Amino acid sequence: MSTIQFQKWQGAGNDFIIIDNLNNQISSLNAEQIRHLCDRHFGIGADGLMLVGPSTEFDFEMIFYNSDGKPAEMCGNGGRCITAMASQFGLFTGKTTFLTTDGPHEAMVIHDGWVRLRMVDVNKIERVTIPSFMPTAPEKACFLNTGVPHLVVFIDDLEAINVETAGRMLRNLELFAPAGTNVNFCKVSDRTLHVRTYERGVESETLACGTGNVASALAAEWTFHCGYSDYDCIALGGPLKVSFKHHTSDQFTDVWLEGPAVKVFEGDVEV
Repeated sequence: MSTIQFQKWQGAGNDFIIIDNLNNQISSLNAEQIRHLCDRHFGIGADGLMLVGPSTEFDFEMIFYNSDGKPAEMCGNGGRCITAMASQFGLFTGKTTFLTTDGPHEAMVIHDGWVRLRMVDVNKIERVTIPSFMPTAPEKACFLNTGVPHLVVFIDDLEAINVETAGRMLRNLELFAPAGTNVNFCKVSDRTLHVRTYERGVESETLACGTGNVASALAAEWTFHCGYSDYDCIALGGPLKVSFKHHTSDQFTDVWLEGPAVKVFEGDVEV
C-alpha cells in the first residue's frame, strides 16, 4: 500500500480527483483502485479521476478515467479543471496545449475560477429514432461525437424526465452497441439550453457534463437552425457556455467550452 497526493476539483458540480504524475511516480492504477477512490461512501468521491502526466510535445498530458475505472477519450469539464490545476503548477502562462486520448486541446484560464477549452471539431450529426419513454415521444433526437459519443434528446418538460431510468435505457440501446452512449435531455429556450445528462462510465446523472453540453449546443443549432454561434447552457451544477463556427450541414469548427473550474480540497490517500 502506498500514499498518493491528490487534489479534488469541480466544474459546474462535475467533480474529479486529479493526481500529479509529472515525475511518473505512479506506474499504474487499476480499475478497482480507481473505483474505490471515486466511491462517494468509501473513497474520496468523484465522477472521474485524472493524471497530469509529462509530454514531450505539449505542456502536459491528461489521462482520464471514469468512476467505473475505465479510460475515456475526453472529458470537457475535466479538461478545464486539469488546465486550472496545471496553471497553478506553473506549467504554462496564458494559453496551453495539452494532449489527451482524442488529440491535443488548447485551453486558457480567463480569470481565476473560469477556464476556456477548445473541443474537437464535429463533422457528423445523425438524426436517430428512439423508443418513447414518456406519454408523448420526444420530438427530436440526434447522435454525435464531441470527444465521446452523445445522444441528445430535445424535450419540453425537462422536469418530468426520470433521468436515471430513461438515461440508462437509452444508453444501452442496441443502436449504440457495443460501447453505449452518454444521454442528454435538453430543453431549448431561445439561446439558453437547460441540460441534464446521464453519463456513461459514471452510470448515473451527473451535475454537469462538458462534452454533453457541447453536444447539446451543436445539436440544437443543427436541429433548429437558429443562426446562433454560441449558447448559454444551464446544468444542474451551474452555468457553462459553448461557442462555435457553423459551416455547411453538420460541420462545426472552433468549438469552445467555458465555465467554472474550482479547487475543492487536497490531501493524501492510501491505495
